Amino acid sequence: MGQLAEFITNHPWLMLGLVASWIAVMVYEIRLKSRGTTEIGAADAVRLINKGAAVIDVREPAAFAEGHIVGAKNVPLAQIEAGGEVAKKKNKVLITVCDRGTTSSKAARVLRAAGYESVFSLRGGLAGWRAENLPVVK
Repeated sequence: MGQLAEFITNHPWLMLGLVASWIAVMVYEIRLKSRGTTEIGAADAVRLINKGAAVIDVREPAAFAEGHIVGAKNVPLAQIEAGGEVAKKKNKVLITVCDRGTTSSKAARVLRAAGYESVFSLRGGLAGWRAENLPVVK
């Protein structure tokens, strides 16, 4: 224990950096938790889809018709906010998708507040999905 105290007194800048790093990590983690939305990348989304997750495309029907993820269900954000049913079971894994990821994050927050347990937003939206060269159907 004496060596630790000696190390701390001999290396104050190193200890200050360690404490600052720890605080930065904690603030980042708290920010993620406070958002209430969990974002996932395209690779994680594919894994969840292969395990049976439902994809909810929150764009308007015209945008959905131009191209969407295979098997996606179109439920516009306005319908979700109005309390429309998205899935029969509230414990089903859902992945929300929009063009860039901002609207789907909002939809995920609304769905979580409505009682859906496992809701994720696709990071980067459909643009991120296409950037990974993943399939889109019309």
